[in-house]
Amino acid sequence: MHGRHVVVTGGRGALGRGVVGLLTELGAVVHVADPPEVKLDDEAATAAFYAGLPALWASIHLVGGFAMTPIADVTLAEFEGQWRLNAATCFLSCREAVKAMRRTGGGGRIVNIAARPVISPVGGMSSYVAAKASVAALTQGLAVELRNDGILVNAVVPSTIDTPANRRDMPDADPRRWVTPNEIAEVVAFLLSPAASGVTGALVPVVGRVG
Repeated sequence: MHGRHVVVTGGRGALGRGVVGLLTELGAVVHVADPPEVKLDDEAATAAFYAGLPALWASIHLVGGFAMTPIADVTLAEFEGQWRLNAATCFLSCREAVKAMRRTGGGGRIVNIAARPVISPVGGMSSYVAAKASVAALTQGLAVELRNDGILVNAVVPSTIDTPANRRDMPDADPRRWVTPNEIAEVVAFLLSPAASGVTGALVPVVGRVG
């Protein structure tokens, strides 16, 4: 990836630091897009960020957030908030990344982050799952739409990630069973590599030691 320009949204979070660190080691020039500098649920701000980039090779979209509330207690505002945080940020980043890649005509790679409950349902988190299901559907739809552009679009589908926040919020869980940021970063790097040149539209589970 030496010299290739790559965007990572959410690059300052626990997962983001793992992804940015590995891609930097592999020689990529990483552009981190995080709030508050870039409001990724704001159409104009996202467009301006991508418009100012050099020739873009890849865009990885890690921005998101989790909520776990029984359906009877979920307000419309909470549901819309999860959609905006997870799905709208991904949509806008994908759209602007495609425009940036087309400007240079060089193809490219897009990697999104869905979530394991999308393919292995869990109760009590309907708004989160609906938002991440939108990310998965967007990924697969774009993979077909962008095939002739040479832009490959895939999503990583992790289970619980071993982060300080998750350890704090789930003190009784066994974090040894969770997937690590470095494990996810390795999968992201694979999806950007020549070895994945035939992979598009995939939802790639990364589940650690979860049964």
